[in-house]
Amino acid sequence: MMPTRRGVLAGLALGYPALASPALAQGAWPTRTITITVAYAPGGTGDTFARAVADRLRPALGQSVVVENRSGASGAIGTQAVVRAAPDGYSLLLGQTPEIAIAKSFVPNIAYDAERDLVPIVMIGDAALALVVPGNSPFRSVAELMAAARARSRGITFASAGTGTPGHFAAEVLALRAGGGMTHVPYRGAGPALTDLLGGHVDFFFSGMPAAVPHVREGTLRMLAVSTARRRPGVPDVPTVQEGGVPDFDFSLWSGLFAPAGTPPAVVGRVNAEVNTIIADPAIRGRFIQEGAEILANTPAEFAAMVRRDIAKYAEVIRATGVKPE
Repeated sequence: MMPTRRGVLAGLALGYPALASPALAQGAWPTRTITITVAYAPGGTGDTFARAVADRLRPALGQSVVVENRSGASGAIGTQAVVRAAPDGYSLLLGQTPEIAIAKSFVPNIAYDAERDLVPIVMIGDAALALVVPGNSPFRSVAELMAAARARSRGITFASAGTGTPGHFAAEVLALRAGGGMTHVPYRGAGPALTDLLGGHVDFFFSGMPAAVPHVREGTLRMLAVSTARRRPGVPDVPTVQEGGVPDFDFSLWSGLFAPAGTPPAVVGRVNAEVNTIIADPAIRGRFIQEGAEILANTPAEFAAMVRRDIAKYAEVIRATGVKPE
């Protein structure tokens, strides 16, 4: 049974005593427009999540909620803008795996520390990546792809949306487990990478699900596996990479809301409760599942723990693969 809005608010209030403070009870927050910054250009998975949540937050909070795209430096520019904002609940970040979990160990001289400078509020969705090959590819399983790389009968190439992206690291770990035989071909974004994959110029690509699925349905791409530890409801017949014979393989592109460090717990708790109510709505859940996302109610503490685990995971992946920034 889905929790009611009142039940979610009441339950989360138990973990956030400040929710019952007179200031919040009297409607001291919010009293003006709230901005959600997305650190990438419009149209991506995170942007889709941010706009869907913003649409529902407006009536729930009784104030305007706008989405602002501030792209650049692999998400660092938009993230820094929120880190430097006043911790008053009016500047939020739609944070994703690259700028939160990967950047700390990968980007030299990064100007922020996600664990120190941001407060995790709520994870909105955890999106799988699709391991796809051209529709006429000889590879029909992860095992066949790995075997060809091990045999080195021909060079196996993989595309990425850029060095240091989750899809790049997923493919590098696959290459590491295969013992080599795979060559990275970086692109400036997922669009060019997908175009060259469709043209047969590279062998495989860990693509975002929304971009890949239409081509899979048309037969121009074949989906061999999803990158997450569990299968996804949107493509229940597609196995995981782990099922294909690669243990402990789990990569995703998650999206969640963050606030500047020092934001009042009452505000964090209120936003968490409202967003959990939004993502429990069947219409929203269905839409996000089609994006390849897993949607689970979560507390700020649970989201924070997940962020810490992912930061540690990528630190180890970066060390093991030896990938360096361009």
